[in-house]
Amino acid sequence: MAGRRRAVAAVTASVLTVEAAVLVGLNLFLGKVADAQQMSLAGIEPRAMTVSAVIGAVLVGGYVLSCAAILVRTAVRDLPPRGFWRIVLISCAVVHGVLGAFCVGLVGWLAFTAMMAVLGLIVWSLTWYGEAMEEPADRTAGHPADGSGISAEPTGP
Repeated sequence: MAGRRRAVAAVTASVLTVEAAVLVGLNLFLGKVADAQQMSLAGIEPRAMTVSAVIGAVLVGGYVLSCAAILVRTAVRDLPPRGFWRIVLISCAVVHGVLGAFCVGLVGWLAFTAMMAVLGLIVWSLTWYGEAMEEPADRTAGHPADGSGISAEPTGP
């Protein structure tokens, strides 16, 4: 089971890395297009739109790459992400769900399918490294098999 958990986390990390590269490239391309055509939106300077696209590319790429790094760490150590890192992965799953919903109307069903596949991988990684992993697998470790290490007396009839 541990090998499968690690494989899913590693595949998810690699998919998120590719997605980060695609998102950064797309944002940079759109920034160049806006700059080359001197496009503006509601009177915003074209140069400001280009700079905003570059900043957005860095932020989105960094966010998705940090999620991939969390999953790489999870796969290498075979330990679930806890606390803040788990929340980051959950937020990444939510973002993919929302972007998938927008993709249906704006881009098409193929983009929706891709976003839902990534969402599924993230959720799969989160559920296989769920809260049950935080408990020790064998609660009776260190106790003799005959129960003589238990100090409480039975209270039943």
